Order: sequence, then C-alpha cells, then structure tokens
Amino acid sequence: MLTLADSHVHLDDAAFDVDRKAVIERARAASVSLQVIPGVDAASWPHIHALCAPGSGLHPAYGMHPMFLPMHRPEHLAELSHWLTTRRPVAVGEIGLDFHVEGLDVEDQREYFRQQLALAREFDLPVILHARAALDEVIATLRRVGGLRGVVHSFAGSQQQAEQLWKLGFHLGIGGPVTYERAQRLRRIVANMPIDYLLLESDAPDQPLSTHRGERNEPAYVAEVLQHVAALRGEPLEAVASSTTANVRRLFAIPE
Repeated sequence: MLTLADSHVHLDDAAFDVDRKAVIERARAASVSLQVIPGVDAASWPHIHALCAPGSGLHPAYGMHPMFLPMHRPEHLAELSHWLTTRRPVAVGEIGLDFHVEGLDVEDQREYFRQQLALAREFDLPVILHARAALDEVIATLRRVGGLRGVVHSFAGSQQQAEQLWKLGFHLGIGGPVTYERAQRLRRIVANMPIDYLLLESDAPDQPLSTHRGERNEPAYVAEVLQHVAALRGEPLEAVASSTTANVRRLFAIPE
C-alpha cells in the first residue's frame, strides 16, 4: 500500500467549500494521507488551523504570500510570530517573491520576505517558498540569510538554479506542470535530480495536470504526479512514493 504526501495544497480555498470533506476522502482513497496546507495571508490562518485537527493527516503552515501583498499589514508580522509561538505549525509559508504579477511593490515584497525568513530562523522552522520570475533573488536571499531549510514549491527554474538550491539544503516541489510534454527542462531535472530533494505536490485547486486541464485540481491527483515522476526516473512507484513521503516527514518534522 502506497503512502503519499501532498507537500502543498490550499485546502482552505473557497473552491473547496462545497465538497471539502469529499475532496479529503478522495485524497485518502488515492493514498494521499498526508497534506501540508500553507497560508497566504493573516485571514487564512484560523481556517487552516481549524482544518488541521490532530490525527487528520492535515498539517498547517502560516505565512504571507507575495501575491496577496495588498492584504498584508506590518502588524501581521507580529501576529505571525504569535501564531508560530502558540500554534507551532510545520513551516512558515507560503512566502517569497513574485516579480511576474504587475502592481506588486517589489520593495514591500522584499521586506515581508526578509522578516518572515527571520521568523523561520528564530523558530527553527522550514519555509515554503513561492518564487516566480524571482528565483535568482530568492536564492541569493536564502544564501545571505543562511541557516534556512525548506522547499521551493512549483519549481520552474534551470538546472543551475536547482543545483544551487540543493547545495543550500532546499527541496523542489513538483506537481502538475511536470505532466505536460512541453515542460522538457523540468522533466530532465526531475528525471536526474537527487531523490532526497524531491517533494510531490498538487497546489490544488490550481495547476491541474495535463489529464485534468481546465478543471479544479485536487490532492488526490498527486497519485498521477507520482506516476509521471516515476516513469521519468525509471524507478518503481513504490520507491518514489516511499522516498518523497519520507522527505516530507523529515523536512516538516512530521512523525510516522
């Protein structure tokens, strides 16, 4: 029996309001029994906390996403520190930089990013990173801050950038994009990368697989991501499932 981990799923998203319980049950039926749910702004944290009941297999992360910059306030950083102290999530996230979306103040993004990295160091927690059109700067910032660990979710960078992240002890989150034929660079990286730095993810409800394009994504589809990754690597499903789930447990300190 496979045991799979979805290292990045937004189960709190309104897209799941009508059938969230069924979505979780479908994930479990597909052997996706462990899920990490990152926050995007202060308003999302209470909902995520409520979802992640003990024994549910759902694990919270709290952070301030760069794409939600208009929702953030300086006082939310103090609030985040309080949440990290009192709720002890598995990670700080989703945080990072996004230079692709127009209208997001770059300096404000950098300030929130730096301060959240400082909190991750203070609380000795891994970080879940968003890096779109900003990966070089994210890597430089991680190197400058030092003493960090985590995952770049939905990795879409180069071989060189991937190698820099591994040397820093960071993982790559791999999901729906790897199932598309056009993603040749990503497929080559996934085929040959060290298995110890590979995490599977859905990013549901976003980033549907090639077999579900135009549909709402679900954590159950991580089982299909596994099939693609195992085929690319020429390795048994069981071996890739075991390694990637162990990676999630080790990174986020989630016990068996």
